[in-house]
Amino acid sequence: MTNGQFEREKNYGVVMAVARMMLSKGLISEKDYRKIDTIYKAKYRPVIGALPARIP
Repeated sequence: MTNGQFEREKNYGVVMAVARMMLSKGLISEKDYRKIDTIYKAKYRPVIGALPARIP
């Protein structure tokens, strides 16, 4: 993994961790969560983070 790929993975992971926390607290809906995931997958193009994940 290159440094650039690592940075993209890290940034995507941070964004999605915040989104999962917001989802678990009821601040956003599952639809919002999926939208956030789609937007940030396109932005960061994660390799590992792009693998299917379950919504908590």
